[in-house]
Amino acid sequence: MYAGNALVKVKSKNSQPQLLSIRPTAFDDCEQMETDDSLVSEMDLSSSINKNDDQVQWISENVSKSDRPDLGSASIVISGGRGLKNGENFQLLEQLADKMDGRAAVGASRAAVDAGFVSNDLQVGQTGKVVAPDLYIAVGISGAIQHLSGMKDSKTIVAINKDPEAPIFQVADYGLEADLFEAVPEFTEKL
Repeated sequence: MYAGNALVKVKSKNSQPQLLSIRPTAFDDCEQMETDDSLVSEMDLSSSINKNDDQVQWISENVSKSDRPDLGSASIVISGGRGLKNGENFQLLEQLADKMDGRAAVGASRAAVDAGFVSNDLQVGQTGKVVAPDLYIAVGISGAIQHLSGMKDSKTIVAINKDPEAPIFQVADYGLEADLFEAVPEFTEKL
């Protein structure tokens, strides 16, 4: 349901397959989950899919290439916001990510994307990618509800922001009230 704010149980009255959409990071890997076998059923949908449906056509898939892990599956995500002031300053986050042994992806808030700092494939939030890494580092991000809905399931959230009233501090496990232009280089150096 909308941004995870409402939960619903749906019961189908027919036996035809239904469409189910789940956020990619909503659950742990199957190997890590304990399940009650009585609640799990398996269904072969291949016979119910009409492969000759002329109303559906695959056109293309455009995927950007990067040396970093995919934003949606990275164990560490470092995101920047409007507080970075321009696209060149995202190099601070990239340098920090480089110190994380290839496990960190770089993301951005919608404000940073809308300002043209980075491309929209890095956007984390309700209208971007939903992430739930082990560590989420929010740098210069105020914490608008649209952004929070895309990263609130992160295991540990660290926020770096000079505004002590920034909403991101309400969801952060660790908060650093500091100028990001001093804090991030020092953080990178210590790593």
